[in-house]
Amino acid sequence: MSIRARFIILIGILSLLATIGIGATSYKFSVDNALAEAKSKGHLVFDYLQSSRIYFKSQQRPLIMEHVARGTFIPELMSGFTLTRGVWSEFQKKNKDYLFKQATIDPLHPDNKADKFDLVIIDKFRKNQNMKQAEGVIDKNGASYFYYAEPIKVSRNCLRCHGDPANAPQAVTEKYGTENGYHWKAGTVAAAYVIYVPIQDALNKAKKAAVNLVAIGAGGVLVLMLIIWIFFSQYVVKPISTLEKRATEISLGKNLAQPINITSKDEIGSLARAVDRLRISVDRMLKRFQK
Repeated sequence: MSIRARFIILIGILSLLATIGIGATSYKFSVDNALAEAKSKGHLVFDYLQSSRIYFKSQQRPLIMEHVARGTFIPELMSGFTLTRGVWSEFQKKNKDYLFKQATIDPLHPDNKADKFDLVIIDKFRKNQNMKQAEGVIDKNGASYFYYAEPIKVSRNCLRCHGDPANAPQAVTEKYGTENGYHWKAGTVAAAYVIYVPIQDALNKAKKAAVNLVAIGAGGVLVLMLIIWIFFSQYVVKPISTLEKRATEISLGKNLAQPINITSKDEIGSLARAVDRLRISVDRMLKRFQK
């Protein structure tokens, strides 16, 4: 294999490795940015929902309880779970890709039933009572989401509806029955709020950008290799081939009167001048012998 071919292959391999490295770095950077943005959005939405619940519990519900007859239960007015679900339902009308769940092990409302992934999160909260939140990336329904979750601990107020069904408001048992959503214990983690922020589009864009970058880089490498090939042929291979031919002729005593016409001022030019001096010396030596 010629020096030119080996040089071009080496340059090509190094350039491709550099391009792939840049593409991978670009992809990771884009993914990290997407996750950071999703995390920020998730926390913002979660804080809004929590603020709504806190205001409801501290300001609205006490007033409602004063004006509602004892034993009466209207979920839309008196249930924090129902309030949160209603607020989210309105939010989701304009943000369909976002998901929220009051994931509950044994809920009154069937829509709050925890799935396998929700149960894993709730189990983590139950095993570690000091754990305040959980977050990460999950594939759900064929798409990637960033999730953020916080535990729901049972308070004494919760037991009004979720304690013994015999003591629950009649409106609750009439609407949800007496089989599910009862016998909760105060202080335990019975559920978790889970926000899912879509990141699939951002990941796809990051992947596409990285692929485009690698493709552009590969195209640039090919152009670079072509330029190097032409340069190498013109300024390295061609002069060396000329010197090889002339050195062979000089060794055979041929064309000794013809000078070597390489005038470059680089290393090849220096070699050409050295070979030319050898030509002159051989020519003089042969002329002396001929005399």
